[in-house]
Amino acid sequence: MSLRDRLAALIAREGPIPVSRYMALCLHDPADGYYATRPSLGEGGDFITAPMVSQIFGELLGLWAVEIWSQMGRPARFLLVELGPGHGVMMTDVLRAGRVAPSFLEACELWLVETSGPLRDRQALALNSLATPRWADSVAELPGDAPIILLANEFLDCLSIDQAVWSGRDWHERRVGLDGDGRLVFSTDGGRLHRDAPSDAPAGSVIEWSDAVGEIGRVVGDRLVRWGGAALFIDYGRDTPGFGDTLQAIREHRKETPLQNPGRADLTAHVDFPAFLRSARLSTAMTTAVITQRRFMNALGVVTRAEALVRARPDRADTIARQLDRLVAPGQMGELFKVAAIHGPGLSPPGFETSP
Repeated sequence: MSLRDRLAALIAREGPIPVSRYMALCLHDPADGYYATRPSLGEGGDFITAPMVSQIFGELLGLWAVEIWSQMGRPARFLLVELGPGHGVMMTDVLRAGRVAPSFLEACELWLVETSGPLRDRQALALNSLATPRWADSVAELPGDAPIILLANEFLDCLSIDQAVWSGRDWHERRVGLDGDGRLVFSTDGGRLHRDAPSDAPAGSVIEWSDAVGEIGRVVGDRLVRWGGAALFIDYGRDTPGFGDTLQAIREHRKETPLQNPGRADLTAHVDFPAFLRSARLSTAMTTAVITQRRFMNALGVVTRAEALVRARPDRADTIARQLDRLVAPGQMGELFKVAAIHGPGLSPPGFETSP
């Protein structure tokens, strides 16, 4: 039985399900979930991430991690963690850049938070010649006895969200149900009344929230307050609260409706960075401003690094220029993607001090 058929049977039996449950089943169902069975990244896959655009992205994050480690007093042991490492491309570049400080690599204990079996296999292949990775299913499973430097690129957007729709009088939770022909549809049938939201929205407006994203913020914040370190999050999303339905499905680099191919497309939603950082501060962790990827990359010296690559490989000058444009141009990843850090006391995460 296909995932679509099993979802239809579940809804027929229990009634419409929350959007968050639908997302979780589509992405992580052991038999048919997207990440459990067929995650497909890169130019020939369903989507491409910044580390796959250019090695510069991961290299700059590697230098960022080395600077954080230096600010921490160069501890003899720390956990270098990536959430959702994909094919291991970014961490490969991070570790290569870390060679500028050999003692950084000697002190680093590499942990990858990944639930997908196929992706763990790809990560092992990419990283085993550089380090000895260890895996955890969640941040909560990481060892709790050392400071941490955590990197997460396009991780939060894959966590489940819930939605509510403004009727003109009340906010009603949006759910996934069935129409008269047994097709998956969005509706507010069976949805809870959602009260913690503004009442001045136009009728039909959608709000989104994510308990899963908030939990990551809380757990990471707690960890950093107790053991020290910093966490860097890069994702597409909002730097101010707002309305809007941002749930989308991506398959073969094209958008499709989220209910069209359950388990066969990647489901994502824009990250509410202000809400995420509020969750982190509940534990008294410190947070930076939310800035654009363009501003962050420029502050870390992305142009200087690109120029160095061109000097080394003048035959690739055009390719490097296109890669740089994709990373930082306003019409590409530069403005859509946002960056923020959570950190313990006494640290000043690089990239957040300069003006736009």
